[in-house]
Amino acid sequence: MPRGSHGTTLIQPGIFVADSVTSLGPEVAGNVVIAGSHCGVYAAYLAARAKVRAVILNDAGIGLDQAGIAGLAYLERIGIPAAAISHDSARIGDGADTAARGVLAHINLAAQTLGCAAGQTALDAALRLQKEARATAVDLPEVIEGRHPIDVAGRIEVVGLDSASLIEDCDERRIVITASHGALLGGDPNSALRVSARAVFFNDAGIGRDHAGISRLPELDRRRVIAATVSHWTARIGDSRSSWQTGVLSHLNQAAQRAGAKPGMRLSEFIRSMAGS
Repeated sequence: MPRGSHGTTLIQPGIFVADSVTSLGPEVAGNVVIAGSHCGVYAAYLAARAKVRAVILNDAGIGLDQAGIAGLAYLERIGIPAAAISHDSARIGDGADTAARGVLAHINLAAQTLGCAAGQTALDAALRLQKEARATAVDLPEVIEGRHPIDVAGRIEVVGLDSASLIEDCDERRIVITASHGALLGGDPNSALRVSARAVFFNDAGIGRDHAGISRLPELDRRRVIAATVSHWTARIGDSRSSWQTGVLSHLNQAAQRAGAKPGMRLSEFIRSMAGS
């Protein structure tokens, strides 16, 4: 199958698959995309910015304030058909598995109007959208997303990232709160973390099929990086400040356990203990 220069794969005429919407390149413009990303607002924004005709994402367990599917309403407002598969039907962070096993659970009105419905397979829905949806030029509502310094008055710097794709070389040895899901992209261990942070935290995205939502944790143990997830019911996926303010630890790697983390502990409490504040 033809593979794009940005990690996308053409699986049918007019239908691309990607593990993450952060990897979408110009080849997807005017086409339908099936991606392994959560269906939060920022992921929806990236899909719209790539000028997709329609997109299918993962509901990430829905979670606090329904953040895992908030992108559906965002895309509805700008006229882009969109749907989210159940996180229990296919692995989050894995576009090929989403196309192979994903089952729709949530659909915006633009997609419903074109015949998409809960219970359809992701591929059947994509084929329908490729046939029926029309590419349109849209004005994107502004999305504020990025890096947020977290003040803990401790010895170690803490930074909040609304997407793991925002991690930079300067985050080496920092404590990083990323509001992304905790899944390896396409199951690739190299995608666990781009730099060796002192500690990193993700959203468990409902854990989902094959426990994909927490699959980065064992790999980060092998790298001796403290890593854990917060429960998707306690923090909005895609919002690192929400993780800091209300996130509760749900799953831990062994390094995090040795550092004193426990399931049910507030993320902010654990970070303050690590940072020496």
